[in-house]
Amino acid sequence: MLSKLFGGGGGGGGGAIDVAEAERRASAGEVVLIDVREKSEWKSGHAPMARHMPLGGLDERAFHELRKKGKPVAFICRSGSRSNAACGKARQAGLEAINVKGGMSAWSRAGLPMAR
Repeated sequence: MLSKLFGGGGGGGGGAIDVAEAERRASAGEVVLIDVREKSEWKSGHAPMARHMPLGGLDERAFHELRKKGKPVAFICRSGSRSNAACGKARQAGLEAINVKGGMSAWSRAGLPMAR
């Protein structure tokens, strides 16, 4: 199902989407966007619709909360490697997980909205 929705490849065994698609789907409420960067990175600028959950804090409690949303979860970091790791953890916990390719670096380059 994920490969049909999000075009397979990357993301800890799941799908991967580019930043424009992530912004569109998160804004439309189709996915929950989770920023897994550290607090200082988050404060320097993040996607306005993202929730902050640093990679080290992703545990069963966080995954339980995300499961209740009933939507795929798109993970974003600075460049894509931490979000890829988050996808792997999330998939092991039974979530549909998507990696945002290029992370916030690509988000910024694309001129997408930022919040501080």
